Amino acid sequence: MATAPPPKPEPTPAAQPEPPTTPGSDTPGTDNWLARMALRFTAFTEKWLPDALGFVLVGTFAVFALGLATGEGLYGRPDDPADTAGFGLVDAWGQGFWSLITFTLQMAMIIIAGYAVAVSPPMSRLIARIARVPRTPRGAIAFTAAVAMATSYLNWAFSLIFTAILAKEIARRIQGVDYRALGAMAFLGLGTVWAQGLSGSAALQVASEASSPPAVQEVIADGRGSGLIPLTDTIFLWQGMVATAIIFVIAVVMAWFLSPSPERAKTAEQLGIELGPSVAEKRAETRRNRPGEWIEYSPVFAILLFSLGVWYLVRHFALAEGDPLNALDLNTVNLILILLALILHWRPVRLAQAVKEGTPAASGVLLQFPLYGGIFGMIAFTGLSKTIAGWLVSVSNEFFYPALIAIYSMVLGVFVPSGGSKWVIEAPYVLEAANQLQVNQGWMVVVYDLGEASANLLQPFWMLPTLTILGLKARDIMGYTFAMFLACFPAVLILVTLFARTLPFP
Repeated sequence: MATAPPPKPEPTPAAQPEPPTTPGSDTPGTDNWLARMALRFTAFTEKWLPDALGFVLVGTFAVFALGLATGEGLYGRPDDPADTAGFGLVDAWGQGFWSLITFTLQMAMIIIAGYAVAVSPPMSRLIARIARVPRTPRGAIAFTAAVAMATSYLNWAFSLIFTAILAKEIARRIQGVDYRALGAMAFLGLGTVWAQGLSGSAALQVASEASSPPAVQEVIADGRGSGLIPLTDTIFLWQGMVATAIIFVIAVVMAWFLSPSPERAKTAEQLGIELGPSVAEKRAETRRNRPGEWIEYSPVFAILLFSLGVWYLVRHFALAEGDPLNALDLNTVNLILILLALILHWRPVRLAQAVKEGTPAASGVLLQFPLYGGIFGMIAFTGLSKTIAGWLVSVSNEFFYPALIAIYSMVLGVFVPSGGSKWVIEAPYVLEAANQLQVNQGWMVVVYDLGEASANLLQPFWMLPTLTILGLKARDIMGYTFAMFLACFPAVLILVTLFARTLPFP
């Protein structure tokens, strides 16, 4: 009897590649809810938000309308030409338009000098080396956020340029990293911890007799007997440092979870952005063609000029009253950056080339800062600023005052992103109210700084240098910065309220 042949084995299905997996996500190829939220915000901002120039144009007329709604007049000038209050909205806009011109040039120089430092051969090698640290797209985004905050704590201007170039280098190395999220994290230091660091404008102003106006010193003296608040009572308060550390941790964790999965990420190539050569690649050497060019090509004058600058800086800080850090202002920061760029490039001709390459990064500042100056004028040179502050103080008490001032500082910072210079206008009534409510004055400087930094996550003013270097638009990254704001700012409000209870008055 014939037996049936044994059944043939079923063919084994060909192995299928597993869908891409994002580290930390629950399901392969899917995003966690934070990443989905950031992507939705980004989709909204890409479609509906204008670019940075459109933002300042809309902001101009929003403030104008607010002024009209609160009873400010269209026209009017004070009897005393030296007064900075009593203007109508139209005249205040004109007065304010060029009020930030010195600040504009300082900012343009700080961007250009910071760029020159960041692209110098030693810094380029450093950037190329640390760009190799992250191994995954999610790790790259969290790492960029950490570097941005660490460098901004030291100096916010250097951070803007250094981290933008680092982000670009990371994008060349890490396949599938979302370039929009990377750009947002490169800017993160300006939206979180910069004002609590060594270049925090308000803290430096109230610590220096030369920088703090007499009117501000009088209000401070009413509460503490002395017209100055040393840095030990502002940025070096343990409460301030702990609050800064907590915000740092929250932001890094958020950066980790905000990273989209590879299939939903948009790389620089997909956005149509050319990354260009790596910073590690050697620059083409320019050759000296005639004897007269020896000065530009020789390191001799670079060394001599650097030595002269260091000699001056030593005297400048040594002669400062009180803490040497009180002598640190934007002009001093610019001088330090230029001297560093000079010695790091070694030959003056290389520095000149770096400055030429970095100048386009300041173009947005040169155009938009005067427009922000007009907004500043409509708020500071009319009664609008005191009206806004009055609303907050009228509903405040000792417990809620720090949180309300953080909100006030954040809201006003959206329309007047001055990097701390508007503190001079607002300090008298912010500190006077603190005296009346018996809230620690130094802590109010910390509160004001944390609120002002948070505003940078909601408007594109300080994003301009980073965006220019990365080739992005404000709408590309503001979905991510808004998601970061939703996590960090509530934490700021809780921290400033709780820590205020641990500080005595004055």
